[in-house]
Amino acid sequence: MMRATSLVILLLLSNTFAVVAPRAQEQDAGAGAPPALAPGQAPPLPKPGPLAQPRSSIQVGFPTVLTEYVISPSTLRPARVALGQKLFFEPRLSGDGTVSCATCHDPARAFTDGRPLAVGIHGRVGQRNAPTVLNALYNKTQFWDGRVDTLEQQAALPITNPFEMGSASIGDALSRIAGDKDYQAQFMQAFGRDVNEQDMLSAIAAYERTLASFDSPFDHFIAGDGNAISDSARRGWDLFNAKARCHLCHALTDNQPDATLFLDSDFHNVGIGILRHHVVPLAQQAERELAKGHVTGIDTAAITSEMSVLGRFLVTRKQDDIASFKTPGLRNVLVTGPYFHDGSMQTLWDVMDHYNKGDGITNPWLDKDMQPLALTEPEIDDMVAFLASLTSAQYKVTGDQEYARQLALSKVNRPQRDTARAFGPKPKQPEPPPL
Repeated sequence: MMRATSLVILLLLSNTFAVVAPRAQEQDAGAGAPPALAPGQAPPLPKPGPLAQPRSSIQVGFPTVLTEYVISPSTLRPARVALGQKLFFEPRLSGDGTVSCATCHDPARAFTDGRPLAVGIHGRVGQRNAPTVLNALYNKTQFWDGRVDTLEQQAALPITNPFEMGSASIGDALSRIAGDKDYQAQFMQAFGRDVNEQDMLSAIAAYERTLASFDSPFDHFIAGDGNAISDSARRGWDLFNAKARCHLCHALTDNQPDATLFLDSDFHNVGIGILRHHVVPLAQQAERELAKGHVTGIDTAAITSEMSVLGRFLVTRKQDDIASFKTPGLRNVLVTGPYFHDGSMQTLWDVMDHYNKGDGITNPWLDKDMQPLALTEPEIDDMVAFLASLTSAQYKVTGDQEYARQLALSKVNRPQRDTARAFGPKPKQPEPPPL
């Protein structure tokens, strides 16, 4: 049965949807910086193109067995995926017809938006960085705080969030496409029913489940091509699993390297942003204002208010989860900056400097694995070279341009670097105050 299921999925992903991929240079001209926006202006609408197409499973490094467990073959019917792709770029799902899912998840930017914080309807700036949709099918939970489990649930919340797409309700968004004859025909073909809310969300999720992204130089290296990555990147891979301690969060276990998704499906407080906020009063306020399990309330607080810094605590109400956020996968990380849940860091050198000093001295909820690393400058360069090697073939040109940009910036601006702390002992953390 497992082998039959695998064959179905491979046929769906590889043959039914596969488009013969042009060379990377033909697909990817480099995304560049996102355009500046006037006050109240929504970002320009991205257009679908080759990079928006469902990905083939014929990729070096594609995790066939894992994919069998996370995808039901029936969800990947071609008509459903095609409908979902169209809906993903549909601005009529927003309150004023100016933004779509692709506004924050632009295929040209590896399904991110290139901005520190996501910008939605009426130019409203949220509290969190837009994560990539690539490989989201493998996430056990969705959003930075894991407030929903499925891609169907994830597709729904931005449509009604007042800082994202701003529709009054899912039904309100649906009403603006329900009379469209093309949509009527596509819903009937995909689901055998008229236009409806459940099928709309199912179609968007089906499209997102085809966005598996592998086939990076690192994948070719793991597959046996010793020349696929540089000597620097190979040293970075060794550091990743040892001295740099990255594997403690970016692997399924602490003891075994993970060359697939680079995540642990868990949540951690790594010292980002917490000192800018009065976290304890915010946690107390959250307890009062958010009914437990009220997902819509959590979604609004996470995107529109200072409570966003509470992270996973908004979902679990556990003190240990204060300011904890989901471990993101690292594939295409070079082209999905700025970094962290608040987009507060511009380069991978900044990211490595942050971890190198074990940031968070006065943060009582700092993850236990955060500590000074004593990485030298050449070792930090090796780490960045490894992270750059995780860039999929479709984004090679963008990756090369972004690496050059970040490298140049790192030569003149390293705001996170603290060499003394990086080579010092781990400081004693304060005890968490009572809520």
